[in-house]
Amino acid sequence: MHIPDGYLGPYTIIATWLIMIPIWIYAGRKLSTELRSKQVPLLALAAAFSFVIMMFNMPAPGGSTGHAVGGGIIGIVLGPWAAVIAISVALVLQALMFGDGGVTALAANCLDMAVIMPFIAYYVYKFISSHSQITSSRRIVAAAIGGYISLTTAALVTGFIFGIQPILHTDANGIPLYMPYSLKVTLSVMFLEHALFFSIIEALVTALIFAYIQKTDPSILYEKVTESRADISKRAAPA
Repeated sequence: MHIPDGYLGPYTIIATWLIMIPIWIYAGRKLSTELRSKQVPLLALAAAFSFVIMMFNMPAPGGSTGHAVGGGIIGIVLGPWAAVIAISVALVLQALMFGDGGVTALAANCLDMAVIMPFIAYYVYKFISSHSQITSSRRIVAAAIGGYISLTTAALVTGFIFGIQPILHTDANGIPLYMPYSLKVTLSVMFLEHALFFSIIEALVTALIFAYIQKTDPSILYEKVTESRADISKRAAPA
């Protein structure tokens, strides 16, 4: 899932950095207004959790590897904007300390795992859970489906980014300069290995952690925090 250095051409590298820089700036501003003091330790814990779970790379057919990310559960619990920061921090540390994901490809990796995953997971969860009770088992199922769809989608985006490199960058003889495999190959491989295995792990991790939070302290969930903030604003508003 991590894109290493040397697999992306300059067009893609520049484009993903131009996309991610304003997203990081906006996410930081959102955190300063949305994050409660009770959630600050959770943000650090979320970054550590994502860092650890992504280190468990498992081999996949074709010589590649895959892993869960934790982006789904972080997006659901802390909100997608907080997840952008938490997962980005984890990816920066992995790239700098372990070379897991390239420095030049950092923005592309963050786009896949720190933006696409938490936003898709959160809104799929919201759509499926709808107005059900916070203690409803429907919400656990919604979280699991959100985790599954989010990682599968992120994998497809990674496959697309890989697959367009031979189209964008070739030498005078038409030989790819970076990723050599076609869009058909990269999309197929990334989709199948994640949809049939890694996304299932992501769904299980998301469901188990959500079920635990649901039973112990559902007040920390992003939707409950935003509901509480909305109630306070209504009470404070002049009649």
